[in-house]
Amino acid sequence: MKENIQIALLAVIAAATLFMAVGQRNQATAPATFAPLPAASAPASAQVAPKSTFDPLTPPAAAPAPAGPSTKVAFATATHDFGKIMQDSENRYAFKFTNTGNEPLVITNAVGSCGCTVPDYPKHPIKPGESGEIKIEYKPGKQEGMQNKTVTITANTEPAQTVLNITANVQKSM
Repeated sequence: MKENIQIALLAVIAAATLFMAVGQRNQATAPATFAPLPAASAPASAQVAPKSTFDPLTPPAAAPAPAGPSTKVAFATATHDFGKIMQDSENRYAFKFTNTGNEPLVITNAVGSCGCTVPDYPKHPIKPGESGEIKIEYKPGKQEGMQNKTVTITANTEPAQTVLNITANVQKSM
């Protein structure tokens, strides 16, 4: 029964993907049958936004780097190994950093590589010479074995993104 459900789901996904691909190809190759009105001649309420397309194979765009002057950041360590932990456990660690540049450090985003890795970062500017923490909570759920996760920090640094790594050996709960 499980196999039949899995096969059916795969068929639906394949059909949807094929339908989207054919629709996009037809849009790209269809001849234009009318000339669009200039923006100034159509009332704002009649203007239609361009149709956006979603491609599930394209990764999401990275968060843009903050505008303004860049600075430097130094992490005490960019990796942490939780060692052996149990499934469904809550594991916390704080990556400590210092603004080693001459401008305030502005962290605009912090994203875990999966939903099991949740970062919390300072939302206020960190003055030159001051320190802060990126707090990470890792909940492995039903994951098992060696796990490697990342947290990508976007800030007004060069380069704009810094990647922090966590690892754990997740043991099956009894």
